[in-house]
Amino acid sequence: MTGENKFFKYLKIVIGFLVAILFLLPIFILLMDSFKNQKGILTDVLGWPNPFIFDNYPKAMEKMNFFNSLWNSVWITVVSTALILLFSSMAAWVLVRYKTKISKLMFILFAVALLIPFQCVMLPLMSIMGSKEIFSISFGDATFALNGLNILNPFGLVFTYLGFGCSMAIMLYHGFIKGVPEELEEAAMIDGCSMFKTFWKIVFPLLSPINTTVAILQIMWIWNDYLLPSLVLKEQSWYTLPLQTSKFFSTFTSSWDIATAALILSMLPVVIFYLIAQKKIIKGVVDGAIK
Repeated sequence: MTGENKFFKYLKIVIGFLVAILFLLPIFILLMDSFKNQKGILTDVLGWPNPFIFDNYPKAMEKMNFFNSLWNSVWITVVSTALILLFSSMAAWVLVRYKTKISKLMFILFAVALLIPFQCVMLPLMSIMGSKEIFSISFGDATFALNGLNILNPFGLVFTYLGFGCSMAIMLYHGFIKGVPEELEEAAMIDGCSMFKTFWKIVFPLLSPINTTVAILQIMWIWNDYLLPSLVLKEQSWYTLPLQTSKFFSTFTSSWDIATAALILSMLPVVIFYLIAQKKIIKGVVDGAIK
């Protein structure tokens, strides 16, 4: 290895180290502040806790109803992600393999949906999901009524995540499935496999790398999402962890000592998940990129 190559190698290491510090420093400061009292945070937010206050975590867990909120976050995230993987992979496969004018139009609609900000459809969506009847028109004795869904609950939230998450997932699956050999599917159909069985037995097992990539993106989005659950979930017993952290902030006062502990508790499950599954996650992302 020449001197110039060594220089660039060490330069990359130094740059990577600095970027890592840049990303980890806010989390480290948040962790340190979670062991301070309110006065300690306001006096010196960057300083070391003196003394260490361990009561913040039990207080935060009690106020945010931690285990119930954790369960809400887990099952909403898992069910939403599983449904997105299921429906998006099947839809993308059909769009790739069965090329018609309708399939091309559907693909364009999914692509265009990515360009529409959630804020543009937020109010009409909530109107449809929250009301039993949107409007009615009477013609003499006959009445035509357009009914709303009335699903402002966790199941409505999962349904909404499915709608908003499928567009990007279909785009990712669409590009990946183009690289799957079509001859494998033709051979399976010649052997008597139905369309449904061909997808599950032949195609879906080959989608493991992109499944991992899509799952990571969806889990991170759904777990950390605040806006959509705040609009859809009306009862506190349904609140997810990000929603519960809002209890510590008000218009005039904020409990920063307990709030920092609550934020750490909200991040902890997804960090543990990553540490346990990091080998599969990294392999899936790399295989998806190479494919």
